[in-house]
Amino acid sequence: MPKTQPNTRRDFLRSAVLGALTAAAARPGTAEPQVPKMKFGPAEISRLVAGCNPFYGYAHFNNILGTVMKEYYTQDRVCEVLRRCTQFGVNAHNCILKGRAQSDLERFQTEGGKMHLILQGVGDPAEEYKILKPLAIYYHGEATDRAWQAGDMKSVREWCKKARDTGTMVGVGSHKPEALAMVEDEAWDVDFYAGCVYNRTRTADEWMQVLHGESLEMPNDVYLRGDPPRMYRFMRQTRKPCFAFKIMAAGRIDNSGAEQAFRTAFQSIKPIDGVFIGLFPRVKDEVRENAERVQRILAGG
Repeated sequence: MPKTQPNTRRDFLRSAVLGALTAAAARPGTAEPQVPKMKFGPAEISRLVAGCNPFYGYAHFNNILGTVMKEYYTQDRVCEVLRRCTQFGVNAHNCILKGRAQSDLERFQTEGGKMHLILQGVGDPAEEYKILKPLAIYYHGEATDRAWQAGDMKSVREWCKKARDTGTMVGVGSHKPEALAMVEDEAWDVDFYAGCVYNRTRTADEWMQVLHGESLEMPNDVYLRGDPPRMYRFMRQTRKPCFAFKIMAAGRIDNSGAEQAFRTAFQSIKPIDGVFIGLFPRVKDEVRENAERVQRILAGG
């Protein structure tokens, strides 16, 4: 193999992607569409926020897709997708401190990448804040749901108090609008909410009630079409900023329904609200496609 060629397949792929992006940026008159911004605390962030689930194989579909995501998303590709996001004005990232995530973010930042970080809190908020210095941190949605089901929301409130002591913005995440409504009604000292529009954390007993005694093979990854309106209703009723996530039902909505899913989301939330979206551009340029879609929808097209 000639010395001028990359030494590994990974080098080749990375060089090809970076070369394509550089060539596109160099062409005159090819300004990329920019995702509109919103005020969020002290910052102005994009209303579309890059999610992290596909980066680390959290497919919420099945183990096969999760494995494919893990194999696809090397550190090179995570950094490339985040850089690609910034080209379209996506300047915020919903991240988590698990596995390789810290290393990926450190490399992205070392190479000049900049993102406002909205951190899913999965541990001690003071320690997690020291590591990443995020713009905001919120109690992880599944942890909130477990506390709600156990009647232990007091522990969530105590976590939020510790997070407040860091000086950053504090929020609560959940898949259950009723849990977030309780936080709102009790006037907790929080700044924002992150809500999954599908209630995918119902217990087996709850699913049997919903389905009139029928049981499920995968009770933790069932998505009902009647769920999103309930979460969107909560988001409209609160004055605090909200972030909707899983608006595509973790990939269950295909290309034919994508436009409507995005349109429903942005038409159902407030102008101060945003959307977390996972990205898996293995087959197509999802970053550009989503940016163009959001720009078009928010422009009234």
